[in-house]
Amino acid sequence: MILLLLMLGLVLLYFGAEMLVKGAVEVARRMGVGPLVIGLTVVAFGTSAPELTVSTLAALGGQGDIAMTNVVGSNIFNVAVILGLAALICPIRITAQVVKVDMPLMILASLICLVVSADRYLSRIEGILLFLGITAYILFSYHLAYRKSADPLPAEMDASPKAASSAAAGSWITNVVKIAVGLGLLVAGSKAFVEGAVQLAQRLDIPEAVIGLTIISAGTSLPELATSVVAAMRKQPDIAVGNIVGSNIFNIMAILGISSMVSPYSAKGLTGIDLAVMLAAAVIALPLMWSRFTLSRLEGAGLLAGYLIYLAYLWPK
Repeated sequence: MILLLLMLGLVLLYFGAEMLVKGAVEVARRMGVGPLVIGLTVVAFGTSAPELTVSTLAALGGQGDIAMTNVVGSNIFNVAVILGLAALICPIRITAQVVKVDMPLMILASLICLVVSADRYLSRIEGILLFLGITAYILFSYHLAYRKSADPLPAEMDASPKAASSAAAGSWITNVVKIAVGLGLLVAGSKAFVEGAVQLAQRLDIPEAVIGLTIISAGTSLPELATSVVAAMRKQPDIAVGNIVGSNIFNIMAILGISSMVSPYSAKGLTGIDLAVMLAAAVIALPLMWSRFTLSRLEGAGLLAGYLIYLAYLWPK
């Protein structure tokens, strides 16, 4: 039953996120927003919806370790594994905006996470401040987008292969329904996945923090993984990189913010090393991207190797 809950949760999370992104990307296309800002906001926030629902439900259930380690573990997984795999598939070209603006903001968000979680407790006031931060980031991203000429989203990245024209994409109502159904599936999948993970932790006598940093964080990052890998295969670097950078900023500012606003919680199982690894992943990624504005296959392999070392540290605990 535990394995069935985990599998059911993952399936619902994946298809829920897929429907959410399909609808959200098409709505953004109709607004005339370019691919980078879509990757940084609409796609990134859509694929982070599983983390949002998992952490919020965990906070409501008094499982603070899962609520916070889900975010920290997802951010580590996003940079080390997803960017690493995407670069292995195809070296990723990095735009100047990502290197000069968005990556520094991701590092800043990681530093803020270290500060607010120093006492291993997130209060409602801290949650409000974090949420104001993500609001400012969204407004800033769209301000930059509309200052430039909006590039149309490549047809290959649309959820439907038939969407070569706007007529094939469906109506506004259809896309809003996709978003609503996707959110419903995400909530159901997250609830099943959290329940299965907690039961697994109790059965195997594994600390909740380790489960949150590994199984849950990897599971809720599946939408980011699928999106970035497909984007790399289709040679759409703005989507591949923007998805990860935007997701990591959203995870810290919005997910920790919303979950602690709903129900303040403590996370005593989170260690300083976990937070340091999250910050290190963000800091290391910046010079790798800055070098020739390309993330090479060798650099991608290095990121993956770093994650394996981190796993080796986690499991003996």
